[in-house]
Amino acid sequence: MAKEKYYMTTAIAYTSGKPHIGNTYEIVLADAIARYKRYQGYDVFFQTGTDEHGQKIELKAQDAGVTPQEFVDGVAAQIKDIWDMMNTSYDKFIRTTDKDHEEQVQKIFKYLYEKGDIYKGHYEGMYCTPCESFFTESQLVDGKCPDCGREVQPAKEEAYFFKMSKYADRLIQHINEHPEFIQPVSRKNEMMNNFLLPGLQDLCVSRTSFTWGIPVDFDPKHVTYVWLDALTNYITGIGYNCGGEGSELFNKNWPADLHLIGKDIIRFHTIYWPIFLMALDLPLPKQVFGHPWLLQGDGKMSKSKGNVLYADELVEFFGVDAVRYFVLHEMPFENDGVITWELMVERLNSDLANTLGNLVNRTISMSNKYFGGVVTNKGVAEEVDEDLKAVVLGTADKVSAKMDQLRVADAMTEIFALFKRCNKYIDETMPWALAKDEAKQDRLATVLYNLVESITIGASLLEAFMPETAAKVVAQLNTALRSLDETKTFGLYPSENKVVEKPEILFARLDVNEVLEKVAEKKAAEEAANHVPTVEIEPYAEENVDFDTFCKSDFRAVKVKECSEVKKSKKLLHFVLDDGTGTDRIILSGIREFYNPEELVGKTLLAITNLPPRKMMGIESCGMLMSAIHNEDGVEKLNLVMLNDAIPAGAKLC
Repeated sequence: MAKEKYYMTTAIAYTSGKPHIGNTYEIVLADAIARYKRYQGYDVFFQTGTDEHGQKIELKAQDAGVTPQEFVDGVAAQIKDIWDMMNTSYDKFIRTTDKDHEEQVQKIFKYLYEKGDIYKGHYEGMYCTPCESFFTESQLVDGKCPDCGREVQPAKEEAYFFKMSKYADRLIQHINEHPEFIQPVSRKNEMMNNFLLPGLQDLCVSRTSFTWGIPVDFDPKHVTYVWLDALTNYITGIGYNCGGEGSELFNKNWPADLHLIGKDIIRFHTIYWPIFLMALDLPLPKQVFGHPWLLQGDGKMSKSKGNVLYADELVEFFGVDAVRYFVLHEMPFENDGVITWELMVERLNSDLANTLGNLVNRTISMSNKYFGGVVTNKGVAEEVDEDLKAVVLGTADKVSAKMDQLRVADAMTEIFALFKRCNKYIDETMPWALAKDEAKQDRLATVLYNLVESITIGASLLEAFMPETAAKVVAQLNTALRSLDETKTFGLYPSENKVVEKPEILFARLDVNEVLEKVAEKKAAEEAANHVPTVEIEPYAEENVDFDTFCKSDFRAVKVKECSEVKKSKKLLHFVLDDGTGTDRIILSGIREFYNPEELVGKTLLAITNLPPRKMMGIESCGMLMSAIHNEDGVEKLNLVMLNDAIPAGAKLC
């Protein structure tokens, strides 16, 4: 009997830079789902990949001094290395620079144009380069991009547009008739109320202001805009052929059973993508799941904030499976999760080292100590055994039920509840006490058998989430991982089998202060190694100034009494200074971009006080404040000359 197919995808990672742990979370989540679906008996095809076109990448390549293709080749390789490091079991890694993908995108664009769903026009609006999205003034939040919060720029250009409104009613009907289509339900409500029901605007699907994209073959000055290019990877990657016969892989797997994506791009996957598919006369995916974000501390990770954590640095400290455990177990179904170094250490120590690692270590150690490692079922049962078996044998169905709902964190909680029940069983049966009574040796053997059997079942269910750890556990128990059906039967561990002589420590406890200290040292070393500022100073003057002329300049220490911005001026600060004369001195200085007025109040500065007064913005400025100016890494920097506050106002510098 043929297995039921299950086609699932992640969003393709944008090749603008190295993915952080929040990006990596998605591929690990997808991998856990794919592995468990295979465990349930499905014929899984799991696709991931990289999104490699767009203006942002074109600009980054220019900054790096390489071609866009060279730039994305490097980043795509880095992304693939991280996906592989995290032990993810994808079947296809697609790149949108793959020639077969580019060919199909051109055919799709032309087909939709000839069908009348795409037309040429002009676009005028506010454009966010990082998001590669246009917005109207009303869509902006505080004048900035509503998606990423960055600055937007006005843009106007010729473009092709897709008639979104043509299919809007049909999409609304589909969503209403298929409540499982958008998950969680909160995402569905957001799409309906904020976008579909108010009415869809036509979508810009081409650009002319940059060249790094798939050319529109019948109008080569246009390149295909990001979403018509990126979204179609889900069909081109499995062999879709626009206008022709699709591959066997496509015919078998489409429609997708699951698109797993971040909640920030759910609009594109639940509105634009279904409408594109309707226009292509293709069935819609069965489900789109918009997972929450993994936050660092209390904010979204971003390089500009300096709060980014990367998978490889976490793996260096904790190992692959510990990182997999954390990102899978700590992420709620709908709400955002939080990751910090402190939380990682806490979870490793409590859940992995104590609950799981200590359980396996104690069980094997007692088997070796009391029976030379030989595990035998003597069948001497007590009432407490039945409760243990009930928990163990009920776990598989509970895990499967949670995974069918994509509640991965809850599924892992069920597995660790099994391990916690085993630890409680040790406390209840007290093997160390049984070992002291010769008459209870068969009972002791039965207790240890029950523990080994329970751990084997738990490890088998754990394999989808922590594959390396599951393999290590059963290797130490000298057995194999069980099938899903086998986890529902107690007693399959062969009696008289022998466990390993020396159990391996699965997870070593860590001291949080030592970890934080090492993290700080590593970060400081990397910053020192990576950043050598290029400093440029103004060239020295070639013309000499005679000593008498120099001596005419009256340099005085002045104390800042008040400092404020000059209205209608973008450069000037207004200083009220104590120069020791008893009368306030007013000086205007064009340093507003370098200092906040509040931070200068109370400072002791250096001024030339015998310059002729000069009117600026209607205010008379009497003197000039001394500062040093230089260029660092191409950025102009200025520092006021600040004196020791012990120097009194009016003191002459000579």
